[in-house]
Amino acid sequence: MSQWDFDLQHSSIGFHVRHLMVSKVHGRFGTWSGELQFDPEHPEASRLAVTIDAASLDTRDQKRDDHLRSPDFLDVAQFPHITFTSTKIERRGDDAFELAGDLTIHGVTRPVAIAVEGGGVVKDPWGGTRTGFSGKTAISRKDFGMTWNVALEAGGIVVGDKVEITLEIEAVHKAATAAA
Repeated sequence: MSQWDFDLQHSSIGFHVRHLMVSKVHGRFGTWSGELQFDPEHPEASRLAVTIDAASLDTRDQKRDDHLRSPDFLDVAQFPHITFTSTKIERRGDDAFELAGDLTIHGVTRPVAIAVEGGGVVKDPWGGTRTGFSGKTAISRKDFGMTWNVALEAGGIVVGDKVEITLEIEAVHKAATAAA
């Protein structure tokens, strides 16, 4: 098992949620870090831990972002971090996996399963070794204690409960990082 560093310039953690029952608002977290222990020959033995700065969320609207940081949603003053720690990885195909783990948001920890594809390894033009993954999952924000909403006059609600999370991860083998 070897250590890999996240390439934050080529990685992202995003989300989207239904707004006013008719569209989806997209956002991302700009500041996060973590540890990846990855074995390309035995990816099921790999381990992952990620810590996200909850205040780093960005939906491209300052007023909305401030509301999402408030006690109505993430309450970043009381819960400054979102964390994920893997508990199990199962192969679902040649380059498909299910990554199970514990997700903590707003002080509440729940198990989640993330559909992941990728894991191929390549040499980059600078002598490093890289791998990459794409992942998707959906959670209920209510399951994490975030219940704020407003009913619409014609029926429905302002903010959907289902939050879809997307991951694009690129990582560099630690030995290559140390040599560069």
